[in-house]
Amino acid sequence: TYGQIAGLIEHRLSPRAVGWAMHGCPENVPWQRVVNAQGACSTDRLPDMPPGLQRGLLESEGIAVRENGTLDLELYRWTPRARRRGKVTRT
Repeated sequence: TYGQIAGLIEHRLSPRAVGWAMHGCPENVPWQRVVNAQGACSTDRLPDMPPGLQRGLLESEGIAVRENGTLDLELYRWTPRARRRGKVTRT
C-alpha cells in the first residue's frame, strides 16, 4: 500500500506523496502493484489514466479482485522479512 511504502522509507513522504511519486515512476516499475489502504485501485480517478487499467494489469498477473474492487491484502501484501545494511529481504 502507499502507507506501507511511506513506512518503509521512514515516513519521508506521506502515503499521498508516495502515490504521486508512483504516478511519475519509470515504465519498468510495477506501479500497478501499489494499492490504497483498503486494497483498492486509486488510479481510476486520475484524468490521464484509463479507467480500469490498474485492475486489468493486476488481474493479468493473477491477482483476484473482488466485486467491490478490492484485493485481499492479507493474501497479497508484500512484507519484508528483514532489513540488512539498507537492503530489504523478501519473504
